[in-house]
Amino acid sequence: MKQYYLDYNATCPQLSEVTEVMHDVANTAFGNPSSLHWAGRNARRKLDDARESLAEYLKVESGSVVFTSGGTESNNMVIQGVMASSVSGHIVLSAIEHPAILQTVEVWAKRYPSWTYTLVKPDKDGKIDATTFMAACKEDTKLACLMWANNETGVVQPVFEVSQTCKVKNIPFFVDAVQALGKFEVDLMALDADFVSFSAHKIGGPRGMGALVMKRGLKLESLMVGGGQERGRRSGTENVAGAAGFAAVLGKLDYSKLTDLRDYFEVKLKQAIPKAQLFGATHARTANTSMFCIPGLEGETLLMQMDLMGFAVASGSACSSGKREPSHVLLAMGAPDVQARSSLRVSFGVGDDEAVADALITGLLKVQNRLRQMSGRG
Repeated sequence: MKQYYLDYNATCPQLSEVTEVMHDVANTAFGNPSSLHWAGRNARRKLDDARESLAEYLKVESGSVVFTSGGTESNNMVIQGVMASSVSGHIVLSAIEHPAILQTVEVWAKRYPSWTYTLVKPDKDGKIDATTFMAACKEDTKLACLMWANNETGVVQPVFEVSQTCKVKNIPFFVDAVQALGKFEVDLMALDADFVSFSAHKIGGPRGMGALVMKRGLKLESLMVGGGQERGRRSGTENVAGAAGFAAVLGKLDYSKLTDLRDYFEVKLKQAIPKAQLFGATHARTANTSMFCIPGLEGETLLMQMDLMGFAVASGSACSSGKREPSHVLLAMGAPDVQARSSLRVSFGVGDDEAVADALITGLLKVQNRLRQMSGRG
């Protein structure tokens, strides 16, 4: 049975050149970067080189790059760091943020009731209105959070507009850019946000490797203490090989050229299954992402049936897989519960073509017919 991997928003297979770089660094720069001897200095040079490469690619100062274990830790660093730095305050965030942000805010607000937050819902097609978002800010707002691109629908959010207004209101602005890197140009000098989070494995880099870019002069209460690494912002011996792997993958994959393939798939989907409903299609989206539902078919069942046919697709955030809850993103968009439970997300990768899209359509039709026969509606 031929297998098709169509879940690149969850993770991308690690590129072979990244593996080679990491293997070389692990063997030649094995010292602790904090050690003063030759082995430590060698590891420090590799770490500094990786930091410089990432900074140059993102158009920021190298000193603003903090290496982390991934997007989740980067997101937690900002949320918890801000909330731990003051006894009270208010946070504005979109209702479509990744659970690593939403749940962190919820947990800490329960723990510290003096902190409050406001969730701003998107329109019916998944885009946050910048004016509505900023209107939710209060006098004691200590942080505004808006992701650059949604991991489920792919809808690109108005981060530039929000960033400009945050500067006027003197509100720190945090952008989760995990789904933006590799999907379009990520120019942090132009964005001018205070905090931006990234993850390497979404673009073919190593798992367990991420970064937080924070402006010079800004301080966060550190989650990791005990060693003072990363200029005191994140203690713990640095993952030198992982950092080198992150730097090695930059610019290697360009998802932005997949727009035609995504559009081809969606046209074919509507032709084959006219009742299929697309989400976010009226707004600018990441080029590789399509989220849809087929009325009458439960998403989890559909996903498992597709898996049996060799198709790896998703039903929402990969970090929430295995759960039966409906997509919080679609619910925030106002979709009925039945749609939020019956959605599927396809995220294409570099190298996919129309033949892959055709095979996916054929698979969906077969599963639809099979499930209808099983339910007695065939």
